Amino acid sequence: MTSRFLDTDILLYSITGNPADVAKRDRATAVIDEKDNALSVQVLQEFYVQATRSTRRDAVSHETAAELIRTWLRFPVQDITVAIMSEALHIKVSHQLSYWDAAIVAAARALGCREIYSEDMSHGRDIEGTVIVNPFL
Repeated sequence: MTSRFLDTDILLYSITGNPADVAKRDRATAVIDEKDNALSVQVLQEFYVQATRSTRRDAVSHETAAELIRTWLRFPVQDITVAIMSEALHIKVSHQLSYWDAAIVAAARALGCREIYSEDMSHGRDIEGTVIVNPFL
């Protein structure tokens, strides 16, 4: 069982070049360096798209983003499946989340994660036994 699921924002902060986000970069890097992390294909896809976006001030190259993704494959990664999608649809309606956030919760739950590290969801919120933790607070 893995203890924490990482949302895309954690991965993105780990590569930020924004001077205002140095503390968040350091915290995100420390979190990623821990063992008990998990991800989903959705999170890795979102990371790639956002990290390489041409309008991003500190965009990384395809090669850099792909190499980072390869290193993060050391963690359990939940595939996008029909079962995950179906669970996400249930969670979306039951907990008033966006579909994409609900899919993150569904993936985390499928991997047995007790926590989701995310700056984008409500800190402390318990969603069917999985708690949102903002590691930057």
